[in-house]
Amino acid sequence: MNRLVVVPTYDERDGLPALLARFPNERFDLLIVDDSSPDGTAELVREQMSTRPWLHLVVRPVKDGLAGAYRAGFAWALERGYDVVGQMDSDLQHPPERLHAMLEALEHADLVVASRYLPGSETRDWSAWRRFESRLAGIPTNLLLRLPVRDPSGGFKLWRAAALRAIDVESTVSRGYVFQIETTYRAKRAGLRISEVPFTFASREQGESKLTSDVSREGIVVVARLFLQRWRPRSER
Repeated sequence: MNRLVVVPTYDERDGLPALLARFPNERFDLLIVDDSSPDGTAELVREQMSTRPWLHLVVRPVKDGLAGAYRAGFAWALERGYDVVGQMDSDLQHPPERLHAMLEALEHADLVVASRYLPGSETRDWSAWRRFESRLAGIPTNLLLRLPVRDPSGGFKLWRAAALRAIDVESTVSRGYVFQIETTYRAKRAGLRISEVPFTFASREQGESKLTSDVSREGIVVVARLFLQRWRPRSER
């Protein structure tokens, strides 16, 4: 079974060596999708590819949002016949070591979401107030969309390739982090088996967060649109 994890990057050159050192390459390939980072992220990846046959690179010409990077990475994976496709951040807030447990859970699921809010999960360096705010932010989404997960905005996932095709992932409309909600929502609407596993959400080791007020506003708009315009898989149209 061929497995690949897609990691979008923008100005992540300083943090990538730590990810490459910890990545479980005996079970997964790794695809970096870089939006032409001015800090030379793509150049670093090219240097590393010569000694890491499991490492791959796609460079997009402009910075065009997290969702676009994932769509490009998923398309690359599906075109090359990967059976399992994962997604995670490059900053090690998503620990690569947890991919093993997620792969085990995928034996009985079509989508596995690593959750910050299951028993056994941990959010390091978060105050009680930040944990409360984060959980509160997800309540409207789950009330409107009735997602079968506790962490609707979680972006640490493993998909069966057939599941990505079932949700017609290339037709998703999100640009930012709400892509995580949109794809999980489509998985639910397509009747896919969705499982969650706990993980420890670590502190960012390098770089800066890409979350902006525009991204947050898009999240509100897209969630409302998903609620009002119920997506249906192609088989039901």
